[in-house]
Amino acid sequence: MLTTNVSGVIHMTIVAKVWIDEDCITCDACQDICPEVFEITDDSSQILAAVRTDGVFDRNVGGSPMLGSLGAEYGEMILEAAEACPVEVIKFELVTDGAEVVAEVAPAAEMAVEAAPAAAVATGGSDAFQALMGGDRSLAILFGSQTGNAAGLADKTAKLAADYGLVPTIYDMDGFDAGKLNAHSRTLIITSTWGEGEMPDNAETLWNTVSSGKPSLSNVHFSICAIGDSSYDEFCKAGTDWDDKYVELGANRVHETKLCDVDFDTPWAQWVSQALPLLACVDQSGTLQEVLLDEMIQYGSGTADEVADGDFAPGIIPQAELSITLSLFRYCPAANESGWDTIACAVPGHATVENLLTAIQQDVDGSFAFRRGNGNGTATSGLRVNGRVVLADLACINDLVSEGGVLKVEPLPGYPVIRDLIVDYSGYEANRSESKPWLRADPREGATLLNGSAMGTMEPATATTLHAMTDVNSYQLLHAMSDTVPFNPSYKGPAILLQHWTRSLDPRTGDEQKAELAEMLDGESGVWAEADMASIARYGAEGRTASKALNAARSHLLNVTNYTGPHGRLVKWYGRSVKWSGNVNETTLYRQVLGPVGLLSNIFDGVSARMFLGFTRNGAPPIRSLQALVAPPAGVGKIPNMVNRKVEAHHEVVSLFNEIDQRF
Repeated sequence: MLTTNVSGVIHMTIVAKVWIDEDCITCDACQDICPEVFEITDDSSQILAAVRTDGVFDRNVGGSPMLGSLGAEYGEMILEAAEACPVEVIKFELVTDGAEVVAEVAPAAEMAVEAAPAAAVATGGSDAFQALMGGDRSLAILFGSQTGNAAGLADKTAKLAADYGLVPTIYDMDGFDAGKLNAHSRTLIITSTWGEGEMPDNAETLWNTVSSGKPSLSNVHFSICAIGDSSYDEFCKAGTDWDDKYVELGANRVHETKLCDVDFDTPWAQWVSQALPLLACVDQSGTLQEVLLDEMIQYGSGTADEVADGDFAPGIIPQAELSITLSLFRYCPAANESGWDTIACAVPGHATVENLLTAIQQDVDGSFAFRRGNGNGTATSGLRVNGRVVLADLACINDLVSEGGVLKVEPLPGYPVIRDLIVDYSGYEANRSESKPWLRADPREGATLLNGSAMGTMEPATATTLHAMTDVNSYQLLHAMSDTVPFNPSYKGPAILLQHWTRSLDPRTGDEQKAELAEMLDGESGVWAEADMASIARYGAEGRTASKALNAARSHLLNVTNYTGPHGRLVKWYGRSVKWSGNVNETTLYRQVLGPVGLLSNIFDGVSARMFLGFTRNGAPPIRSLQALVAPPAGVGKIPNMVNRKVEAHHEVVSLFNEIDQRF
């Protein structure tokens, strides 16, 4: 987490390692604050395997470091959890021996998103090429992004730019100084389009400033990648507007603007492979040396012959080499045997998991089987790596393990294993086909298909909402994020449910299909079969997107069913309890599940008494339960505040409940 002061100094809290001392009272405080790192068991809080380089689930008393960049991503939350711990058993070590990392950078509005690597130095080729590579090699990559797609492509573009000896810096358009546009002789712009041809929110101010100020860009060479949706009238308009504006202000377009539809990976890859070598041929004086383009393409591809043959060496490796231990799942269907291969590897940090598996297949064991991707996030290339489900052709080694760590690779959960890492998707596909996810529209006025049948129309705002709800790279991967799928064969899974929920919101969907979808979503194999959507949300941005949409489906179903059925009654009575008491605690939850008779029947087994007196919820040793009575901030006879806490602004909560449903 980064915070920036007015002087432009960034204070970054990075946790190197975190562990749990003895005498944890299992009060849930740490898990409530940071479930991505902490999980409560019967005896103690534990550190999740997915965030550690050793891939083990325990208290981490051995001090295994945090995995990849997770120490920075969750640093502030880990410190907050440690502060909230009533018995102070959460220990951590920060990078640089506990001191904050302070780095002098440009002001926040012009701060590079990622540190630029050093430029490559050509050691061969023509004299003109060596002179070109010896000068200024800076490249500015500006992105305008509404949902994060353009920002992600900017990051990928920066990594590829290093192959051409460029030093890329990524700039968020939000707050970028328009007066400094002409200082970047090599510029790439990647932008999405919002609404009816509008700029994304983070680009609006810069666009207005450039349009009114009209700075001279005569020494700038540029190219633009525009992301849009061809179902809109103003397809990719933000990108074409920037293209027109740059040309109007005197800039030199080195490559035509690329217009990308919703499936933008392939056209982006085509654009970046052509635009980057051209910009790399712009010399220090701002002149495009197009005669050197063939040499630049050969240099960037890394396919040139050795220097001894008169040519130049390939570009440098962007990331350092890592020495790791690969723990690889193997399964032979003929012998019906499974096990693990352990292999010591030295791999470039920027290599993908697929690159590593390909090397194993080619150099170690030709019988090893896995699914290959196309390098752009192939939907069926999913694997579980160190507890995380990832696409093998996108996931980089240095994001999953650090130097000296263990990389545990196993098949995607929730699917039958065919051989080694290859799983069988046919059950998922059959289930999806059986549920008929395709659009079935009622006859109506509006747009028509080629065969003349009506399909209705959709407002742009609605289309944007539906696209955002389904912004996932792989439905097969989303299916594997569920904790329920492996244990409930009738459960349709979050991927199919997400498709059906968005289909039910599509205004073009016919009434008959909407009724079928609602019945399926509310059925035994629907959204209620997933015990907790947090199990999906823990898998990153795509998991959070899906879980948010599926929780919205649950909320909708509760309203349309008038809070009937077991789920509706639980929500209703829990709402009443919060409204009446103003407290949220386990006793409240327990009472709603069992009811007054069930609660009374449990008096004699000590469970109700233990909860009433404020002991821990999971039957830990008595000495730890007694600590909960005296350790601050709990106080005598209360569960710690993180579990038994007063609802803030209780009068506002009451008003909200009254507004949602008068019966509350």
